[in-house]
Amino acid sequence: MDKKHEEEARSLLPPGSLSRREFLRLAGAAGATVGLGAGLGGFIAGCGGEEAATTTAPGDTTAGGATGRAIKIGFVTPLTGPIAGFGEADTFCIEEWKAAAPTVQIGGTIHPITLVVSDSQSDPNRAAQVAGDLINNDKIDLMLVASTPDTVNPVADQCEANGVPCISNDTPWQPFFFGRGGDPAVGFKWTYHFFWGLEDVIVNFTDMWKSVGANSAGAMWPNDPDGNAWADDQTGFPRALAEQGFTLVDPGRYQQLTEDFSAQIARFKQANCDILTGVMIPPDFANFWKQAAQQGFKPKIASVGKGLLFPSSMEALGDIGYGLTTEVWWTPAHPFTSSLTGESCAAIAAKYEEKTGKQWTQPLLHYAVYEVAINALQRTADIDDKEAIVEAIKTTKMDTLAGPVDWSTGPVPNVSKTPLVGGQWVKGEKYPYDLVVVNNSIAPMVPLGGEVQPLS
Repeated sequence: MDKKHEEEARSLLPPGSLSRREFLRLAGAAGATVGLGAGLGGFIAGCGGEEAATTTAPGDTTAGGATGRAIKIGFVTPLTGPIAGFGEADTFCIEEWKAAAPTVQIGGTIHPITLVVSDSQSDPNRAAQVAGDLINNDKIDLMLVASTPDTVNPVADQCEANGVPCISNDTPWQPFFFGRGGDPAVGFKWTYHFFWGLEDVIVNFTDMWKSVGANSAGAMWPNDPDGNAWADDQTGFPRALAEQGFTLVDPGRYQQLTEDFSAQIARFKQANCDILTGVMIPPDFANFWKQAAQQGFKPKIASVGKGLLFPSSMEALGDIGYGLTTEVWWTPAHPFTSSLTGESCAAIAAKYEEKTGKQWTQPLLHYAVYEVAINALQRTADIDDKEAIVEAIKTTKMDTLAGPVDWSTGPVPNVSKTPLVGGQWVKGEKYPYDLVVVNNSIAPMVPLGGEVQPLS
């Protein structure tokens, strides 16, 4: 490359992204020797430039070995829409991934990694569409996805239908597996998931209810994959609550983004429910809880999935959010470390707060999908064979920032469980709210931070 074209090309890259030596080596590898045409455009994308929704990182020239083709990894996340809280930490995670592992060494060859990120916009149909685009247009080698069945399931289904390896988390395993028609005797071929299950959230919720002497639960379960899984008579809450002697008041499935919950609130008041439970997206819970306060429904304890996970959701409630309880899948106190950098959960949380100016949030657990991806790619026999990639994923046994991942452990094929504890939101010191771990009966490795306190 002559000096004039070198200067033109380097002007399109982020400042300081490559040394001159790195630039010239990668330019030669990309065949970017003349002009600023399509070939050079592709080279720019491969060196860290931005091209549509694509984020890329340069190869690590210090690792030694030959340079191979770029490996494309797709990532679908709800960056906007009503469940955007689940994707709030993903931009941070992506930057951490790029910094920690911009390349992967497979055998003696170093492959740069191209991350192609798509926003599901919190819409299952959109999630399926962008997943299809990543598979068919971007020709990804591997898919990553997180954030509720509304995002994970349609993306996983696209991967299963098109023969693309997929790693996912942040969805209870029952809606991921059974919600997609999974057969425990067969499993899926292409899609692998790690997260906790409904049996774990049931234990945490009921332990917290027993600790304050509550026994009559009013349930808010929406007509969506999560709500239908939580309400399932056999694998969800109803059977488990009956076996433990709890009374259940179920007014039926409601539609997300309902504006008026007066009928459900009146039913719970009439039945003297001293527990509120359910799985509600943040705007629905905020709407419900404000109406409950106005209409005089004051349970002894409220344990609600999904809607009470994030500091931003709690701050939207104001003072009426103090004392609410929820499932907790990740905190700075979790005793795990990154397989990419060795950083602890506490260190990652602190870095997130420093870089974003925001309070740590549970979806930092999404960091682990990339850890698993890198580990599997390193063990792949043939990067050009998707069957070889999925075989490497299938045999994963490793520790991550989310805890151990091992798909040989079940409870069904394609699923590895991660720990779950129960938490309560209290008045914070640095931030308006702090999330305190108050139940660790099935995950004693996570330290307690306090005891459950009743709402009234």
